[in-house]
Amino acid sequence: MAEPAPTRSGPGRVLITVYAIFALAAGARSGVQIATRFDQAPLAYTLSALAAAIYVLATAALATGGRTARRVAVLSCTVELAGVLAIGTFSLLEPGAFPDETVWSGFGSGYGYVPLVLPIIGLAWLRRTAASGRRADRP
Repeated sequence: MAEPAPTRSGPGRVLITVYAIFALAAGARSGVQIATRFDQAPLAYTLSALAAAIYVLATAALATGGRTARRVAVLSCTVELAGVLAIGTFSLLEPGAFPDETVWSGFGSGYGYVPLVLPIIGLAWLRRTAASGRRADRP
């Protein structure tokens, strides 16, 4: 059985770069918010820190490659997508619960909806590179 194509090749490099940028942006923003005004919106700032941690995990897994890293990448992209959908929906239904935006509130509207699209692209890339490895295994 052939090994799946590396997730860090071709368009995967762009995907890893975008994940790294989001990890840095969400982490820095939530770090400052937690350090300076956590009492104003603790849920929002904690969720942004969680999003940053998931972005770091996805970045590392996509960049590392290999079977275990691929599983971690699939899991992190799946959790990310579920988080964007859940927090996005909740933030629209209960806007008072989010006095300040999170990365995922409004389905990532404050970030140009990239947080909504990114895990979908990530999962599609993981599927495509896995399929490439299976095709290479055929005679």
